[in-house]
Amino acid sequence: MLKHLSIKNYALIDELEITLSPHLNVITGETGAGKSILLGALGMLLGSRADSKALWGGAEKCVAEGTFDMADYKLQSFFESLDLDYASVTIIRREITAAGKSRAFVNDTPVTLDVLKQVAVRLMDIHSQHETLQLGSRQFQLQLVDTFAAHHELRKEYLQAWKKYSAQKESTDKLREEMAAWKQESDFISFQLKELSEAKLQPSEAEKLESEIKILENAEAIKSSVHQCLSLLGESEFSIINLVAAVRQQLHSIESFSEAYAALLKRIESIRLELGDILSELENESEKIEYDPKRADLVKERLSTLYRLLQKHRCKTVDELLSIENELNQKSAKGTNTDEELSAAEKELQQSYEEVLSLGKKLSASRKATFAPFTQQLLPLLRDLGIGSAAVEFSHEAAEPTANGMDNIEILFSANKGVALRPLAHAASGGEFSRLMFVVKFIIAEKTSLPTLVLDEIDTGISGEIAIRMGQMMNEMGKKHQLLVITHLPQIAAMGESHYFVYKQTNESRTISRMKMLDPQERLMAIASMIGGEDPSHPAVENAKELMKMRSNG
Repeated sequence: MLKHLSIKNYALIDELEITLSPHLNVITGETGAGKSILLGALGMLLGSRADSKALWGGAEKCVAEGTFDMADYKLQSFFESLDLDYASVTIIRREITAAGKSRAFVNDTPVTLDVLKQVAVRLMDIHSQHETLQLGSRQFQLQLVDTFAAHHELRKEYLQAWKKYSAQKESTDKLREEMAAWKQESDFISFQLKELSEAKLQPSEAEKLESEIKILENAEAIKSSVHQCLSLLGESEFSIINLVAAVRQQLHSIESFSEAYAALLKRIESIRLELGDILSELENESEKIEYDPKRADLVKERLSTLYRLLQKHRCKTVDELLSIENELNQKSAKGTNTDEELSAAEKELQQSYEEVLSLGKKLSASRKATFAPFTQQLLPLLRDLGIGSAAVEFSHEAAEPTANGMDNIEILFSANKGVALRPLAHAASGGEFSRLMFVVKFIIAEKTSLPTLVLDEIDTGISGEIAIRMGQMMNEMGKKHQLLVITHLPQIAAMGESHYFVYKQTNESRTISRMKMLDPQERLMAIASMIGGEDPSHPAVENAKELMKMRSNG
């Protein structure tokens, strides 16, 4: 509930501080005194759009701050979900600067406007013409039925089942798409994979074959050059190896005369040994060199196959072709796995859907069970508020499962005898809508912990005994819930536990809107003025006393 409200520099309000009763608070005042301005400031606090035009005079910023006692609202987990520190007494604040910049705070933590709205809607419910019109929407009517049924756990269980089913359906649909895409290209994948598999590719194969074909095609020239090298190195009388051996012999004979000669001997010995190894390897290579036309044809044919595959797959090396072959193998395996995965997913999806249907049917049964008792409570209250011939009926149609259940529910209403029941949105006048909305809130108040309820224009089009009855109902609601009611009817004003009066003060420079809590005598005279005018007569005062006694007796 709202414990304390502070407003600074908003429209005609320079500064306002009020502490509210936890029960029924009424606000009265002359037309244009600032009651709508107060509502505007409350709306700003709760996150509605506001701009710098709302600022008082030349003020730098306007501020609205509310202190709320949330001990009974069970909002700890909700605050955690928003990453906000929870406190049983919470302060929310909204600031608008002269430049039009908006800032919002929850317990001094800066929050976005969206977060402020999420918090505020759980703390205060401002009745407006827009909300009255909401009563005609099927979604709103469904929420009323669920609140009246008080099947919170069943509704939660159904929603969890629906979310699970929806998530599984999304993933299963994705698998179906993947499977369809795989099947569409599976023939092409199989063809490509078969072609590459049959090629039996080897790493770096093309490079090796290209080197081999060069040798095969130039075998004669290579063999001639190798034989020439062999002759020069070691086969002739004046071969390089023999000459190096002669040099070695000469150095060996003088090595003892100088370290330089000994070092040169070591180096020439190393050359001799290296030339010997080269000669040996050349002899081995010479034995390998042989022109083989058949082998050359095979290598050329293999290279032709490789070049064709490289060009087809736009690759530069056989290693890249092997990577593609590996990818195709994975795609082929994935298709098989996806088929099995899809089969399992569809089975789980069907089980989840059956769970949704089972819980949906229970939810539907629970909802339909409320139609009669809801109507039985609603009609007498409507008659008390002057809609004596009211008729209400719930229309129900089974529907495909959604997040809201498996029901299409619509309230049908008729305010007059002999007039056919019609959808609520088309069957009630503005005044009837307001009274109907009030009665709905009155009934729901018994079923849930309503936030602070602000009612404006709820008494449109009523007077006399009907107004008295509405005031009594508000007083009854106020015993369990905090109400803030703006009214122009004395019958309702007399029922408040606290009475606030909005008035204007005018000085030389401007008009200021003020608000004060009335003491018992001031309150008596304010109610008498609502009955008999600015200077109420003795009968008007007595009438006001009688109205105030009704609250005490109630």
